[in-house]
Amino acid sequence: MKNSPTFAVIGGGSWATALVKILCENVDQLHWYMRSVYAVEHLKREEHNPNYLSSVEFNLDQLLLTTDINEAVSQADWLIFAVPSAFLQKELDKLTVSLEGKVIFSAIKGIVPESGLIVGEHFHRNYDIPLENIGVITGPCHAEEVALERLSYLTIASFDEDKAKLFGEHIKSNYIKVKISDDIVGTEYAAMLKNIYSIAAGIAHGLGYGDNFQSVLMSNAIREMKRYIKKMYKMKRNINDSAYLGDLLVTGYSTFSRNRMFGNMIGKGYTVKSAQMEMSMVAEGYYAAKSAYDLNQTKGKKAAKTPIINAVYSILYENKNPKKIFKKLTEKLD
Repeated sequence: MKNSPTFAVIGGGSWATALVKILCENVDQLHWYMRSVYAVEHLKREEHNPNYLSSVEFNLDQLLLTTDINEAVSQADWLIFAVPSAFLQKELDKLTVSLEGKVIFSAIKGIVPESGLIVGEHFHRNYDIPLENIGVITGPCHAEEVALERLSYLTIASFDEDKAKLFGEHIKSNYIKVKISDDIVGTEYAAMLKNIYSIAAGIAHGLGYGDNFQSVLMSNAIREMKRYIKKMYKMKRNINDSAYLGDLLVTGYSTFSRNRMFGNMIGKGYTVKSAQMEMSMVAEGYYAAKSAYDLNQTKGKKAAKTPIINAVYSILYENKNPKKIFKKLTEKLD
């Protein structure tokens, strides 16, 4: 693509792999940082990620693979971060090169534990990245369906509309449609919260609740999300847009949802530790539940009413009985 900035994807998981596939539709070359030496060497030999979306084959002439984050960051103008929020700071601690002048897009769905901030705010406050150089990539979109090239929709949010549009041009294709948003804070919170609600949906399923209850749970979840985001960043937004409601629904109902899978295991009687060991991927909602709960508590009497988040938090972090907690939750929903 003419006048294209240079891009680097930071991360080696399923969503990072999907984003590399998407970007490769429109760019000649792309830097890709993966911390796993094994994964990079396997990719160079077999042309696919050995651990995630292994059905996706890459043209190695397009990829500049590295296990050195500093190499990727120094060579690219725009950086797309797609690592679990719980491990973001560990990757950033490896940096010896500056982020000054870089445009950063976050595909991370969670709060950075070390700062208690959503990713965009973390980069702005701790790395002095100007707000106009920060963007967010949200769904509704599952990496697995990107691999299958099933029609998917992405929302690109940024305070700088031109940067959002330019990035959108680099990721749209015959199977990816793009919408632009100026609600960078709200969409990022929504992307984090929907994982918690997906865990709740999974717990409900594991406990034996049916579709009738699930529909009530999701209906209450979108209203709870609206209250929560409004407390954190008040602006005019339509909570029924795809970046909010759509992303919530696909994560809450899809069989591809790792957070729903994690919740389902908890509902069936797994301990948190055993469920985590059973899964090969990180369930972001586990970390998000604590971060969202703690952040809401800092609001004191002005805290948002969040019975679903509170229920998930008490099960995951206070070792409360899922069956008893959800029985109480059913009395609080309408």
